[in-house]
Amino acid sequence: MSNIYESAEATLGFISSPCLTKVELRVACRGISDRDALSKPDPCVVLKMQSHGQWFEVDRTEVIRSSSSPVFSKIFLVDYYFEEVQRLRFELHDISSGNNGLRDADFLGAMECTLGQIVSQRKLTKALLKQGNTAGKSSIMVTAEELSGNDDYVELSFSARKLDDKDFFSKSDPFLEIFRINDDGTESLVHRTETVMNNLSPVWKSFKVSLNTLCSGDHDRELKCTVWDWDSNGKHDFIGEFHTTFKEMRAEQEGKQIQWECINPKYQMKKKNYRNSGVVILNHCKIIKMYSFLDYIMGGCQIQFTVAIDFTASNGDPRNSCSLHYIHPYQPNEYLKALVAVGEICQDYDSDKMFPAFGFGALIPPDFKVSHDFAVNFDEDNPECAGIQGVVEAYQNCLPKIQLYGPTNIAPIIQKVASSASEEMHTKEAMEYFILLILTDGVITDMADTREAIVHASHLPMSVIIVGVGNADFTDMQILDGDDGILRSPKGEPVLRDIVQFVPFKDFKHASPAALAKSVLAEVPNQVVDYYNAKGIKPKCMSDYESTRTFSP
Repeated sequence: MSNIYESAEATLGFISSPCLTKVELRVACRGISDRDALSKPDPCVVLKMQSHGQWFEVDRTEVIRSSSSPVFSKIFLVDYYFEEVQRLRFELHDISSGNNGLRDADFLGAMECTLGQIVSQRKLTKALLKQGNTAGKSSIMVTAEELSGNDDYVELSFSARKLDDKDFFSKSDPFLEIFRINDDGTESLVHRTETVMNNLSPVWKSFKVSLNTLCSGDHDRELKCTVWDWDSNGKHDFIGEFHTTFKEMRAEQEGKQIQWECINPKYQMKKKNYRNSGVVILNHCKIIKMYSFLDYIMGGCQIQFTVAIDFTASNGDPRNSCSLHYIHPYQPNEYLKALVAVGEICQDYDSDKMFPAFGFGALIPPDFKVSHDFAVNFDEDNPECAGIQGVVEAYQNCLPKIQLYGPTNIAPIIQKVASSASEEMHTKEAMEYFILLILTDGVITDMADTREAIVHASHLPMSVIIVGVGNADFTDMQILDGDDGILRSPKGEPVLRDIVQFVPFKDFKHASPAALAKSVLAEVPNQVVDYYNAKGIKPKCMSDYESTRTFSP
């Protein structure tokens, strides 16, 4: 039935992926009521985003101890789509000492808005609503800033010596804050180091920050740095400050020793022989070139797209119209819809348009033994199909020749693609990135092996997309996604990076195919970039596009 593919394509009506802008959100709160008369709250803000009527955690700030008006150094990075209503929820929690989880935390209030509202106002201040939507005295301020094209990072590390001692019975507990001075004279907190306890010559941990965050890409922009002595009651003692620029910091790369006198203006005015309150030293300044998804694609990186289809008996007899594999003459089944929606986008990044297609969970000819990684075209030496249409045709031709069976094991197919990705990894070049699309109708039966396979694959140039077809309960599959916590192997080894995206097809039954494709592919560009940047692998061929984005010394 050659018209099945045309029918599917016509039904899906593809829309090109919209252009997105990355937006940085900074958060501060005011007027948080104390837990009790003896202690101030330990606030943390959790950012959630709404999807299909449910709230999902995107990220959370650090916990600031003993503060009723915290300014958080954590910056939320979100994708902004002009044509979408992106609903956000900021939840404020009081995290008790020794516990960083939300389960035992006190809920202090929440604020809901859209990303469009924040972006249009640049700075949005609203009351935090408590249970029952009653407004308290506390408020939250969210400031938005569009991320410019300069998304290089800089790695910095600081130390200090002979800082003023602010404590009677011990030495100061210093931490350093860096602020960017904006065009309107306001200050934006860029980074807050950890506190080094009982030490007047601390060495703070190195940290990475984007040049956009640090100085808005302007190397001459003024930076203000302050050093404080941490106090458990939140009333930190001021040690001193200094002003600098990133241009001055960059000189460290040329071998110059960069250091600043830490000045307390009050002491400077009162004490005749006052020199400084210590010296802060820049130990390390390294610019880290961050390449974008387009840099790698334009540099010749190909997306190797592989499809794996579930042929277990739970799908129902393909000859029966109730079967998920039933081939209707005019209406594509859910397997075809998901395959075409995702494949049509991926094929644009694959020059030869040849896609390996595998099946699992079926008894296959000639001996009808169960297989969990057989070629859908039955050519084990060359499982590739010509284009998405070729995959569709191979799938249709395969159905009458096999017997649906079980169980639902997907670890073998992940391992098969991982083997190819492993060969690519050893080239240390950005030439091939692998995307495995798994279409399945039920919860997998080899969860332990699958977790092990995903943890292994997280070290490779590879992403896994799982689309749940049909109306099964896919709750257990969310574990693989990693959105609700870090996925670990049965031995406890965590994934190196989140490479799995799971989506139930039923959530998109009445939505456009573009919505499905966008949902399952949304994380892929960042996964590609994260892999190659973490490995220090540059795009293979520099294009004219890349030459406009290089760091100018």
